[in-house]
Amino acid sequence: MVNYDQMLTGYDDILLPEDIMRILKYGRNKIYHYLATGQIRSIQMGKRGYRIPKIYLIEFLQQNDSPMKDR
Repeated sequence: MVNYDQMLTGYDDILLPEDIMRILKYGRNKIYHYLATGQIRSIQMGKRGYRIPKIYLIEFLQQNDSPMKDR
């Protein structure tokens, strides 16, 4: 089982889409799709200003049984 807390060490408690791109190694379009559809929960600040609490990313990773494997 992956230790997501350890994987996210060094990142702030509130992440930006760019952080998610680096962590998951996915492109911009895929991350924004996940955010827009609510697959990765977020707090939206303005039109495109997503903020993602770490816990929301951990929930996404746990629900999707490590989406990092299908890269």
